[in-house]
Amino acid sequence: MPDTSSNTALSALPPLPDQAERLIALGVPELAGIPADEIRAYARSTTADHGTDSGTGTGPGPGPGDTLLAVHPDRVPASALTPLLRRGDKPGFVVVDMPDVDDFAPAGVELPNSALYLVTGLDRGDRMANWSPEEALPALAGEGRTPLVLSEGIHWVLQQPAALERNHCFMTIGSRLRKANGTLDARTPAIWISNGTGRDGRERRDAPKVGWCWWGNRHTWLGFASGTGRGE
Repeated sequence: MPDTSSNTALSALPPLPDQAERLIALGVPELAGIPADEIRAYARSTTADHGTDSGTGTGPGPGPGDTLLAVHPDRVPASALTPLLRRGDKPGFVVVDMPDVDDFAPAGVELPNSALYLVTGLDRGDRMANWSPEEALPALAGEGRTPLVLSEGIHWVLQQPAALERNHCFMTIGSRLRKANGTLDARTPAIWISNGTGRDGRERRDAPKVGWCWWGNRHTWLGFASGTGRGE
């Protein structure tokens, strides 16, 4: 049986109403054009419907403590969410050679047709470190898991900064860029921690970083973030 316990050291996600307040404090309602009270009401109603208000758990399937509140990327793109990330006093940033970050769209995954939705059963995919995206995608499918899109990965770190740690960062291979000729770009988005080298700049050392990796390459410090499902 596949090992699905790769991020059991992480604590439970905050209750959904707390997640809503976190997004409101960060200014996400203004970025997304969604009233703050609408986000609060959604969090309350989904808590009542699904019972996802407290507890622990990171295994497969929806349950208390493993449900993430997400804003659809059509309403607030990755480029707008990334600067809201923090590690210490360092804000998040997108690498300079990814100016097309918002063109990476869901590929092979279907997001709910709503401004706000839930992602359940989050897992960082540490067990797949040193796998390539090409190897990880069919393995996740075989486990009944769905890879996170980039905006979902950012939402996760916004709500649970400990999900991003040195030597245990992750790719979000549910997002891909389709080129004009219909083929997929070989880059795949990832979220990790800058070492402050190269074009990142020394002042960005330890900052959360949205970048990319090649589809066929392996990295010992990158897992593959996934969930068990999505719902409204």
